[in-house]
Amino acid sequence: MSLSTPQPTPPSDNQIQLTWPDPQRQLLFNQWLSSLPAALGLQPTTLRLASADASFRRYLRIEGAGGSLVIMDAPPERENCTAFVQVAQLMRQAALRVPEVLAWEQDQGFLLLSDLGAKTLLQSMDQKAPPPLAQYLEAVDMLLQWQLASKPDVLPPYDAALLRREMDLFPDWYIAQHRKVALDDKQTQVLEEAFKRILENNLSWPSVYVHRDFMPRNLMVSPQGLGLLDFQDAVYGPITYDIASLMRDAFLSWDEEFCLDVTIRYWQKARKAGLPVGDDFGAFYQGVEWMGLQRHLKIAGIFARLTLRDGKPQYLEDAPRFIHYIRSTCSRYMALKPLLRLVEAIEGIEVPTAFVFGKF
Repeated sequence: MSLSTPQPTPPSDNQIQLTWPDPQRQLLFNQWLSSLPAALGLQPTTLRLASADASFRRYLRIEGAGGSLVIMDAPPERENCTAFVQVAQLMRQAALRVPEVLAWEQDQGFLLLSDLGAKTLLQSMDQKAPPPLAQYLEAVDMLLQWQLASKPDVLPPYDAALLRREMDLFPDWYIAQHRKVALDDKQTQVLEEAFKRILENNLSWPSVYVHRDFMPRNLMVSPQGLGLLDFQDAVYGPITYDIASLMRDAFLSWDEEFCLDVTIRYWQKARKAGLPVGDDFGAFYQGVEWMGLQRHLKIAGIFARLTLRDGKPQYLEDAPRFIHYIRSTCSRYMALKPLLRLVEAIEGIEVPTAFVFGKF
């Protein structure tokens, strides 16, 4: 998800029109909205679309007695609202700014939420200007709060089976469906060996609470500080994941120097706080890179699926970013060079062969 949220703003002619492809769901929604307490002061005529995302959720905005509120429209057969409510509670207990659940129609998947602001961190940034270090460090502090609240057996485990299912999206959707490439036995073995190594590295790191999409698109900017969204898929998994997500973003890229600087600062603070990041930053940074590789393989597959299955072609516009991330990481580790060559072959990238002088 990513909710592009609100300072209370009245509706205007240029706002996205609200439509209901399913008349029955519209009827259920109207019945639910009219049943909400009058004290909320909801104004149905101000209802408008706030945002929609890569999932089947969408977000509406409505004015109430205390200002703007957000409604989540999440069909229960498609989306898990229970997880959203559970994780929101965990995050509030960790003193993070997340939407407050004001009303919930569990059977139909309608939630009334407090509104965190009008812009995401991504929307607020000038990507041609120097990166906003202060806001990234604020995000790092939020991440530390979240990880320090971790307890086992509360959230689903981010285990080998789930990590592998995510990576399998790359061959299943990106390679086979998007690139229309059929891997031969040798190429399949290369991919299998690479996935095995990536999983071993990822799972060698201790587990904490993991947001899974901790990035500027899901961080909301307000005078009260950053708020956090899109947390319903949170799990208990490798501590390397969320910092990799933050610094190797799905929708923007920074110079390696900046990414390294913020990651070092995160590692120093995490180590001081007693989080299990190890005493060797080099080893930790390698873990972050390998975790990022798993994530980028997954997202390349997801974005291909969104285009081909769900009719959302805009996501594949960022595919070159993921291929760059994948190639950059693979080029730094000998164990990943076969995967690098495979990806280059799939992409049709010809790498110049260096001339070697001497006896053959």
